[in-house]
Amino acid sequence: MNGRFWDKGRIASGATGILGAFLVFGALVWATWRYTRPAPLGKDRVAVRKKALAEVRAAEAGQLNNYGWVDQARGIVRLPIAEAMKLAEREWQSPAAARSNLIARVEKATAPLPKPPEKPSPYE
Repeated sequence: MNGRFWDKGRIASGATGILGAFLVFGALVWATWRYTRPAPLGKDRVAVRKKALAEVRAAEAGQLNNYGWVDQARGIVRLPIAEAMKLAEREWQSPAAARSNLIARVEKATAPLPKPPEKPSPYE
C-alpha cells in the first residue's frame, strides 16, 4: 500500500469524525429520551386515578347487581347475577326446551327493529 493512504493526519481526522458522529447521535438519543418522558405521577394524579377506578367499579357493581333495561325496544332486560343463575338453573331442567327458548331469545335480540312509519306526503 501507499504510505500516503495511512497518513496519521487522515487517521486522526477520520477517528475524530466518527467519534463526533457517535457523540451527536448520543446527544440526540438523550434529548429525545428526556423530552418525550411523561411527567411523573404526583399524589394528586394518583388520587384522581383511584377515584376514577372506584367510580367505574361502583358503576359496574350497580349493573351486575341491579335490574335494568339493556334494550327496551326489544324487551331485553339486565338481571342481577344471582337471579340470572336461578333462572338458568330452573330453565335448564329441560335442556331441549331451554335450547329452543335460547334460540328464540337470540333471534328476538338480533332481529332488526321495524322501521318507523313514514310521514305521509302532503301531496297525497
